[in-house]
Amino acid sequence: MPAHHTLIETYGQRSERPGLTPLATYLLQLMHFKRTNLCLSADVSTTAELLQLAEEVGDQICILKTHADIIKDFTDRTASRLAEIARRRQFVIFEDRKLGDIGNTVQQQYIGGTLSIVRWAHIVNAHLFPGPSIIDALAEGAKKAIAAYNTSVQTNISASPALSLDGAADDRSVSSRGFDSEEHEAASEDEESSGIEEETEEERLGRKNSVVSVSTTISTKTEAISPQPSFRPSLSRGASGDSDVEEEEVDLEELGPPPFYRSLLLLAQMSSKDNFFTPQYTAACVKHARANRDFVIGFIAQESLNVEREDNFITMTPGVQLAAGSDAMGQQYNTPHKVIGEAGSDVIIVGRGILSAIDKRRAAHEYRKQGWAAYEARIKAGRKRSR
Repeated sequence: MPAHHTLIETYGQRSERPGLTPLATYLLQLMHFKRTNLCLSADVSTTAELLQLAEEVGDQICILKTHADIIKDFTDRTASRLAEIARRRQFVIFEDRKLGDIGNTVQQQYIGGTLSIVRWAHIVNAHLFPGPSIIDALAEGAKKAIAAYNTSVQTNISASPALSLDGAADDRSVSSRGFDSEEHEAASEDEESSGIEEETEEERLGRKNSVVSVSTTISTKTEAISPQPSFRPSLSRGASGDSDVEEEEVDLEELGPPPFYRSLLLLAQMSSKDNFFTPQYTAACVKHARANRDFVIGFIAQESLNVEREDNFITMTPGVQLAAGSDAMGQQYNTPHKVIGEAGSDVIIVGRGILSAIDKRRAAHEYRKQGWAAYEARIKAGRKRSR
């Protein structure tokens, strides 16, 4: 029996197939151009650790997997700073929330609360045991977020150069999405009545030499969130195709940031010992993923679940280390070769193998290298068997 096309095609070639969500298309192309199928599981407990880790290994990964609910000081600032690093280092953010409740509850957990996951995480995951309505609830939440993004209020506050006390020009510019100009005016009135001492002549001189402009724009974005990208010759390169660093940097620059689009992974299999994910449950996950291809991009699973011709789901596998084994809490570890090369997964999820290393960037580079080598070997072997 010939190998499934997802086992012998490059990530770039798979990204050209129809039926993918914009985010799935982007992720496959990111993996192709960045030459990495590594996802880091950022199991840390503070904002400082999370941001430092993202900076340190961001160039090595395609996905950063977070557990925002274990970060003691997680705030909107944490989310915005992480998003900035993700744009600069070019990786996708996956919040490993493992949602599993009735539809209304999971939607509120997704779009509201202190985490507001939908605002900053490109991908989230969920259990299917509450029933397929959980997919509908999360998809609806994502649509609400996208609608809010596409119709937004933008306020810009800028000041022309003003003379400071030492005679130097002082440039000030503030931009805030969703900032209400009425709130700004109210804040200004509060400042004026707060008992501030009368300004000096030099302060008045500096104030008179500056012009403050406040403008508020309500804009509706009409462009497509992420159109299916046109074919480019570089996507036809094989997994082992020759490319230099300069060419890869150009490809990544052209690819740009991910689209403002949200997608879901279903938890179809787990790596922990004696788990209760039966083959019937896994089959149900695949069935409902096929019925919701416009939102579900793939699975957390131990092997590729692509069987039908139209299947092009992305499989991400946790519990990966450089040597197979297990820990005292039932977690079972497999190697990149086992997960990517033999089981046909697409992304290796690594946690402690990198987090416990003294040189985390070097450890991430090693996992990236081994994951990519397993991917190249799989494609080569699969194409050979299909001849």
